[in-house]
Amino acid sequence: MSVSSGALGIIMLDTTFERPPGDVGHAGSWRFPVRFRQVRGASVSLVVRAGGEGLVDDFVAAGRELISEGCSAIVTSCGFMARHQRKLAEALGVPVAASSLMQLPIVEMALGAGLRPGVITYDAGSLVPEVFEACGADPSVPVRGVPANGAFHALIEGSATYAHAALEAEVVDAARKLVAEHPSVGAIVLECTNMPPFAQAIATALGLPVFDILTLGEWLFTSTSPRTFSRAEQSAL
Repeated sequence: MSVSSGALGIIMLDTTFERPPGDVGHAGSWRFPVRFRQVRGASVSLVVRAGGEGLVDDFVAAGRELISEGCSAIVTSCGFMARHQRKLAEALGVPVAASSLMQLPIVEMALGAGLRPGVITYDAGSLVPEVFEACGADPSVPVRGVPANGAFHALIEGSATYAHAALEAEVVDAARKLVAEHPSVGAIVLECTNMPPFAQAIATALGLPVFDILTLGEWLFTSTSPRTFSRAEQSAL
C-alpha cells in the first residue's frame, strides 16, 4: 500500500444539486486539500436502490485518476457504495473508505455498556443487511431515514432548490425519532454525505456525538499525512 501526503480524493456520483460547506462535495468542508472526480452515469437511484452494479470499474478508474493527481486516500460521495468497499480498496492500493458506515464498529466500541450507534440515512428501505455487513457492522443497528416525500429527496432526486432550514428540520426530526424509538442510541452516524451540514444541529438537539463522512475522511487522510513535530515543540513539553 502506498502511503504519502497529498490530497484526499473524493469519487462523486453524477449529480448537479447544490453542495454547500459541510457537504462532502464542497472543498471548504475539508481542512486539507481535496480533489474530486465525478463518475458519469452514477445516479443516486442506481447506486442507492440498484446497488451500483456495473459501476465498480468506473469508480476504480476515477480513483486511479485521483491517485495519479497526488491523492493519498479515497472516499466516495455515497454511503451506499459500502457494498463495494473491498473491491475498491483492493483495486486502488491506498486507504479507501467507501462509506461513513465503516465507522459503526469503532463507534460501538467507544460507547459505554448498553449503548450503541444509530444511523440516519437518505433511504432506510435500501439500507439492507449486506450494506452493513460490507462495513463489518451489525445489521441490527437502529436506522431512521428522512421522508421519501420530503425536502432531501426533492433536492437530491428532484429539481428543488437548496433549502437549509427545511433540510435541517428533516434530519434533526429523524434523529429525534430514532432516539425516541431506541433509547439505547448513544451516538449518531450519518450515512448520507449531504447531511454533515446539519451535524451540529443534531448534536445540539440530542446532546450526542455525531459521526459522518467528514470525520471518517479526516481520520483516513491524516493517516497518510501525519503531523510533524518540531524540536522546539518537543522541548516545550
